[in-house]
Amino acid sequence: MRNQPKYNFIKNTTYALKGLKNIISTESSFRIELIVTLLALPLIYFVDTSLTNKILLLFSLLLVLLSEAVNSAIERVVDLVTLEHHALAGQAKDAGSAAVFISIMIASFTWIIVLADSFNLL
Repeated sequence: MRNQPKYNFIKNTTYALKGLKNIISTESSFRIELIVTLLALPLIYFVDTSLTNKILLLFSLLLVLLSEAVNSAIERVVDLVTLEHHALAGQAKDAGSAAVFISIMIASFTWIIVLADSFNLL
């Protein structure tokens, strides 16, 4: 059994916001993706499409931010374990980067398909 304190919504939310603040302040990739997300959010409102499609557009953007946060966590843990070049360390970081790449592709395809459909190009 793990020695883990009882769940506390306020404390856990504070930890999450602290982590988000740290990622924003230290990770340029996350900041770029956050800016793209903030710029794209108003577009979702104006796209003439169903609510389901609008939710897909939103979730695809949030997926990119989520994968970048997980990638940052992987990179930090790897750097904590070793700063020396190691094949497995490189593979772990590459896998995290692949997750970000895949999420960007999902977001891109989602936006292309939804926008093409809303402009009757499909």
